[in-house]
Amino acid sequence: ARFLAEQGLVDPSRCVIRGGSAGGFTALAALCFQQDWGFDGTFVAACSLYGVTDLAALAADTHKFESRYLDGLVGPLPEQAATYQARSPLFHADHLSQPVLLLQGADDKVVPPAQAEVLVTALQQNQVPHAYVLFQGEGHGFLLRETVVNALETELAFYGEVLGFQPDGKPPAVEKLAGWPVAPSSGRMGG
Repeated sequence: ARFLAEQGLVDPSRCVIRGGSAGGFTALAALCFQQDWGFDGTFVAACSLYGVTDLAALAADTHKFESRYLDGLVGPLPEQAATYQARSPLFHADHLSQPVLLLQGADDKVVPPAQAEVLVTALQQNQVPHAYVLFQGEGHGFLLRETVVNALETELAFYGEVLGFQPDGKPPAVEKLAGWPVAPSSGRMGG
């Protein structure tokens, strides 16, 4: 995103990041660590779809097939417990100020809803603008047509709120927004 902004191809004040599952982890980590990694201000918001927020909890709570996945990526537990915590967005939520949208399946066995819910609590404690939508009957990845449409429309409405535009048509209102509204002059979130 920063490269594209430096080339004049994107407006750096309007870059958002999104991802699902490990991509949701990446989106949240990019917001949490952008100052530490030297690219502060690159992203103005993030959307995480069934994303990982706590690596150690994922290792403990995911289904058996995924339970050893992180051993090769992060290292074995308990030996690498400090690394798991250092890389988990949940433990760096105090670095967040940009708006976050969390979309989660209620029946997710890979990344259980508790992953999103603990981050929601941290976002509330840190007064970070956010929305959390839990989709009943959905697992890891959304399959029901109604959910896919609702998730995309909710995401579009979220970007409209964050970036200060009105989407065409009548997208749903983004519900459960904490610390909202948009500052009228800049299109960015108010404090």
